Amino acid sequence: MPTPPRRGPAPARKDLVRLLLRYGVGSRAQARELVLAGRVRVDGRVCTDPHERFDERSRIEIDGQRAEQPERVVVMLNKPVGCLTTARDPAGRPTVFAYLAGAPSGLRAVGRLDLDTSGLLLFTNDTLLAARISDPSSHVAKHYEVRTRARLSDTQLAELRTGVQLSDGPARALRVERCIGAQRGRWIELSLDEGRNREVRRMVHTVGGDVRELRRVAIGALRLDDLQSGQWRALAESELQLLGLPAPARRGGAAPPLR
Repeated sequence: MPTPPRRGPAPARKDLVRLLLRYGVGSRAQARELVLAGRVRVDGRVCTDPHERFDERSRIEIDGQRAEQPERVVVMLNKPVGCLTTARDPAGRPTVFAYLAGAPSGLRAVGRLDLDTSGLLLFTNDTLLAARISDPSSHVAKHYEVRTRARLSDTQLAELRTGVQLSDGPARALRVERCIGAQRGRWIELSLDEGRNREVRRMVHTVGGDVRELRRVAIGALRLDDLQSGQWRALAESELQLLGLPAPARRGGAAPPLR
């Protein structure tokens, strides 16, 4: 009897909202609204269940038009102090998008930096990539330079390495070192693999320090380098490997490319 041909792994099935995000429709809430309104067809059939699962290769139409996955764009901005990480502010304060003149449309910030924090901020039209970078389980390291009002003692630095208790749980720096240079006595380098609200400032405050300046200089091995404050540039696809994202698991086969 001839040996039956070997079949490859079955194509992955994902819920409809997740599939829509791959086509750049916006947020999960917006994708869900499209489905509930009956505006989405999958392989010719109207689907009104946001959680129904489909083959990734399914033909998806929105308002009768076939959805096409947009080319992925990732942009790096050196965020200045004094602007909000939001698309618009009811109070009329400046936002980071004021610095993205000429950048492709449809970009969303990956995480956020506080009003008084500067440095590396990523934007992308790939919602799933943004979620992977922001997901604490990905353990993507964020590296900061911190200037304090007074020089932190060795004991205080050791506390940051060992871990401190914050109002929303324990926090521990992956790495804490003094910045090198005669004029940098009050500067430290601190790395975290999570991004809770004002976490660096709260950690330093907990050990008795007072942050006067805070800037993010790298995410993974992706660094600002000579990108000036208020400037942005598009990243090459190869640069995304510098983020150090773990490859997403794929059932029955090798991991797919970073996508």
